[in-house]
Order: sequence, then C-alpha cells, then structure tokens
Amino acid sequence: MRTDTITLTGITAIGHHGVFESEKRDGQPFTLDVVLHTDIRPAAASDDVADTAHYGELGELVVAQIQDGPWDLIETLAEKTAAAILKEFAVVSAVEVVVHKPKAPITVPFTDVRIHIYRERE
Repeated sequence: MRTDTITLTGITAIGHHGVFESEKRDGQPFTLDVVLHTDIRPAAASDDVADTAHYGELGELVVAQIQDGPWDLIETLAEKTAAAILKEFAVVSAVEVVVHKPKAPITVPFTDVRIHIYRERE
C-alpha cells in the first residue's frame, strides 16, 4: 500500500561514532535524513499537530540519537534512530533513515559515506 510521507533532511550534529579511538574522542559531524511513512489525512482533517509527527520534536529526537552512543558503526546509529522514531511517533507505519558520514577517515578522495535503511512497525 502506498503511504504519504513526511521528510526531514539535513539534520546535523556532532557524534562520536567510529571504529577508531580518535573518532570517539574528537567527534565529527553526522547528517541524517528521515522519511516517515504515514497517513496524513487525520491531521489534515483535524488541522491539529497532535494528529501527525511534530517536525520539531522529530528533529530533536534525531539530534539526540546522533549525540548518543558512541557506537562503532553508523549502521547502529541508523537502527537506533529508526527504532526511536517508531517508538515515539505512533502515526508512523514505517521509516527510512539515511546516515551521512562526510568526514569518515578514508584515505581516497570521496564526497560522502551513507547508509539507507527502511524499517516498518512490527
């Protein structure tokens, strides 16, 4: 079934994730994009923010996830963020999370490292 989506992109904060001790110690910017799959009709009909996912609260939750940890892998950051969103926002049936790690310690020229996950409510 096709759903409506709410998208919030470019949420950035300093996190301390990575396999190297220097990454955990010094931190680096992480940027997350989230897509919430939902039905916006109840919120549109009521015109009440309580019937949707509050964008400000969503942004704060994502920043808190970036600042939590530290974890070795951005895969862990993505999973924990998806789980927190599904727990916090009952109107969300599924979520996509993209984690960008543009300052990853890679020795070749690159623009971005990112992972993209999709998780549905169980």
